Amino acid sequence: MRRRLFFALLFAAAPAHAGAQSFAMQFPARMLAAHNAERARARVAPLAWDNSLGVAAAAYAQQMAFSGRFQHSNRKARPGTGENLWMGSRNSFSVETMVGAWASEKRWFVPGVFPNNSRTGNWEDVGHYTQMIWPTTDRVGCAIASTARVDYLVCRYAGKGNVDGRSVGYALR
Repeated sequence: MRRRLFFALLFAAAPAHAGAQSFAMQFPARMLAAHNAERARARVAPLAWDNSLGVAAAAYAQQMAFSGRFQHSNRKARPGTGENLWMGSRNSFSVETMVGAWASEKRWFVPGVFPNNSRTGNWEDVGHYTQMIWPTTDRVGCAIASTARVDYLVCRYAGKGNVDGRSVGYALR
């Protein structure tokens, strides 16, 4: 089955129509604003956009779209880089809603030493959120690849978060 892919990257090739072009041009700023709003609420420094991370995110988003497999990339292939993934119906969710899904995990979050940060006892219930607010993360790059029915969002983070034995969320106390 042939799949059409759409990538949202700063400096992406010119899209076919004005709506897609507008989205591609606004994507990095909107993604960064959504992340930094949550980081401000957590009282940690804002992130900067990193085009190299965005290109790597695009390559992996495309891989998921081609394969139809929604799973994290091999950590060995992205040393020092964290990763958040999101998947949903094509063109049904705003960038802010996608990032908001990760941010909503804060309802289960407890400040402390990772991985003991979840009211549920399972760090995976807060892992997207903790990566977003990780205090030593300073850069992010994201991309979306789409099939006819599904959007795949990948965000890559440097310095990587969710490191065992490190503190996260103490600024929230």
